[in-house]
Amino acid sequence: MAKKTVKISIQPELNIALVGHVDHGKTTLTERLSGKWTDTHSEELKKGITIRLGYADFTIYYDKENDFYTTKEKSIKSNKVTEPIRKISLVDAPGHESLMATMLSGAAIVDGAILLVAANEKCPQPQTKEHLMALQISDIKNVIIVQNKIDLVTKEEALKNYQQIKEFLADTDYKDIPIIPISARANVNIDALLRAIQEYIPTPKRSLKEEPLMLVARSFDINKPGIKPSAILGGVLGGTVKQGKFSVGDEIEIRPGYVVEEKNKKVWKSLMTKIVQIYSGGVPVKEILPGGSMAIQTDLDPTIIKSDALTGCLVGLPDKLPPVHYQLTLQTNLLERVVGAKEEIEVKPLAKSEVLMLNVNSAATVGIVLDPSKKNTICILKKPVCANIGDRITISRRVGDRFRLIGFGIIK
Repeated sequence: MAKKTVKISIQPELNIALVGHVDHGKTTLTERLSGKWTDTHSEELKKGITIRLGYADFTIYYDKENDFYTTKEKSIKSNKVTEPIRKISLVDAPGHESLMATMLSGAAIVDGAILLVAANEKCPQPQTKEHLMALQISDIKNVIIVQNKIDLVTKEEALKNYQQIKEFLADTDYKDIPIIPISARANVNIDALLRAIQEYIPTPKRSLKEEPLMLVARSFDINKPGIKPSAILGGVLGGTVKQGKFSVGDEIEIRPGYVVEEKNKKVWKSLMTKIVQIYSGGVPVKEILPGGSMAIQTDLDPTIIKSDALTGCLVGLPDKLPPVHYQLTLQTNLLERVVGAKEEIEVKPLAKSEVLMLNVNSAATVGIVLDPSKKNTICILKKPVCANIGDRITISRRVGDRFRLIGFGIIK
């Protein structure tokens, strides 16, 4: 008798960010869930930390007979074929303090988050605090805490760490979120984490009627050295679709685009191109809907797009994208304390000519404060951004030798 198979969409339904302090196990958990090691950049392999956003897809399967969730097509409890429930994209965000801009860019493209806390270290660590605040500022409501590395501590130490986590969350929007103890390395309690993902991070309702909009998180050249000119493939954009849908053959616009120098001045020009191919879940598809990570191959010269040159851009239909801003007027909301610093540092008002790091959508840029008025803070941008009026933008300032999160603003 033939086994019954259940079809599941090739395209992931949603993006979940893995965030937390450096070396708390994000990349290991990504590998445990998806089978993919996301640290592939040469510096990442050397230093053992995540530098760029890593992506990996996984599917949640359900063993109905044993009420058991797994990432495998066969249940370890019954050895029977399991039922595929949902396909999900993981975004493995850097935890290192100097890479906060990358993490904030990742927060813009996700629907929920898993915050990892190592059971063998005191909670909260500086970036644990900073990442949680970034999720709150980015208005990401569906969050799960994973207490990782429980295999490295005693029961008493694990319970003490659990209480530290509860105290850390007590005065935040996340005081009632689930805390799941696991060991990613030893593959312990992963089924409980999958159950929590199913219960606490639902697939949001997507709008297909709105103008299509893609946030670019990576851009790269896929051609190998020595390739014949006739065989060269166009540049590839990676990211996620926020609304609408794109199809192979669509004419698209990319803003702000690429930089050129005219009359000794840098100018950004939008790019017009065509979608040659779309990839989702590692396979080509004819169209792409909102949710999950994806990539589109264009007919652009790969030298324009390589090495993440277009990261932070928005993609849409021609003349349908938000405006490009060379300066921003913000209604600012500053925190009481600097997030991520080891000491308690009060957030002072913004100062004229101060240098800030600003994140909006998947873009990171530097802004120079022209007018520090709280209701109408004006910043001149070193690199323009494409964004709508009303979009939320995170604000970080230099504290010592690092940029630290100090608040957010609303574009006016």
